[in-house]
Amino acid sequence: MKTYINILFTFLIFISFSCTDLVDGEDGNINIDPDSPTQTGYQSVLTTTGVGQIILQNGETARLAGIFGGTHTGTARQYGGYNEYSITTGDFDAIWDDLFIHSYRNARLTEELATDVGISGITIGIAQVHQALALGSGTSLYGDIPFDELADIDIENPDFENQVDVYAKIQLLLDDAIENLEAGGGRPATGSDIYFNGEPMEWIEVAYTLKARFYIHTGEYANAYAAAQNGISSATNNMSAPYGSALEASNLNWQLWENETQGDDIIISDFIVSFVAPSNSVSPNFANYRGNAKTNETARFNYLFSTNDNGFQPNPADGAFGGQTTPSPIVTYEENLLILAEAGFRSEGFNTGLSHLNDFRAFMDAGGYLWDDANPDNIQYDAYTAADFAAGGMENQDGLSADDALLREILEERYITLFTQIEIFNDVRRTLNETNVRVNVQPNTGSELPQRFIYAQSEIDRNENIPRPLPNLFDATPVNQ
Repeated sequence: MKTYINILFTFLIFISFSCTDLVDGEDGNINIDPDSPTQTGYQSVLTTTGVGQIILQNGETARLAGIFGGTHTGTARQYGGYNEYSITTGDFDAIWDDLFIHSYRNARLTEELATDVGISGITIGIAQVHQALALGSGTSLYGDIPFDELADIDIENPDFENQVDVYAKIQLLLDDAIENLEAGGGRPATGSDIYFNGEPMEWIEVAYTLKARFYIHTGEYANAYAAAQNGISSATNNMSAPYGSALEASNLNWQLWENETQGDDIIISDFIVSFVAPSNSVSPNFANYRGNAKTNETARFNYLFSTNDNGFQPNPADGAFGGQTTPSPIVTYEENLLILAEAGFRSEGFNTGLSHLNDFRAFMDAGGYLWDDANPDNIQYDAYTAADFAAGGMENQDGLSADDALLREILEERYITLFTQIEIFNDVRRTLNETNVRVNVQPNTGSELPQRFIYAQSEIDRNENIPRPLPNLFDATPVNQ
């Protein structure tokens, strides 16, 4: 693991920032620098942590996960190569840093600096939720990663731990975070927490939804269902990335599609568009349309997508990426509702899963996560009944078992709802062997779908404890074997 830390100091929600590397000097001592964490208040580093989390969850990591998960299509330059699974260890250097330095390490520093000055409670809990989110994302993508020794910057070669063990330790970390958040006291200064301004209840709900998310990853569905019942309770409590109006502070997807590439080298896949495109005239494959007598996906199609000469793009005008300041989802109420549906079905049975799916549909029927002025005539998500999933029913025209038809519907809904998030790639791999129900993502080339991110060249070069032999792109991580 690198022995330096990049700290992105952010003011006014990352309107401007500066980066400083702290490296060991020739005498073995850390160089003194005015931006050193030892000289910076924990509340400034908490802000930095929030920004690092945005970059990890909504930046290049999520785009690459989208290409591997079938929602994005690379067409030129580096994205064209990624689309053909032509990718090297060096391509992962920057996103490895996004995970372990800009997100995790800054969150750990927040905890350390706060502890050094006697702060406990809420600030510590927030920092721990950030750590868990970063490491949970990391182990889901890379498999085995460092954990116990990662927190100690003096350990140059931290041990990599088995993915299953890492997930278990993340659950304990979230338990500690919840305990600290519930203890009260130690609230950070106004504005330093860019997500909830230090409100503990919102962070507690996020922590429970993350527990449920990571139990879903490991197939512990009863635990996921229990955790999600304490998770995010309304869309107003979503953990969403805030953005500003300055160019460098803008929505990261807006920056990519509107300011950098204009969709010239990466577009949205025909596959995901076809699920919600409401007519032959706009759909790449209208046979995939999910609409029926109880469902009208027109508003969601308009919210998510637009087109130009290059192909389908995220809607940059008034929808999912509606301008520079549109927040991006990280951990949300809609995800929690769908965890309840899937985990409830898998652990409690058909009726529980259907009930929670209908809770989600009621949320969407009232507008859900769509924009406020969506045409209500284009929104319809009526409640399903058991008969709709019986053989020959509205949601089971191909004669599956009712259980399989319901699970297929839930997984499709997750695929669309979690668009632009890492979770889509996690779902694709997790359900790969459930051939009757999985979202039928096909390889872009060859016969295999990617199974992981590969370790960064920078880590291979520096850490003698990196797993050997090095896993390749198509080697399943332990929880997906």
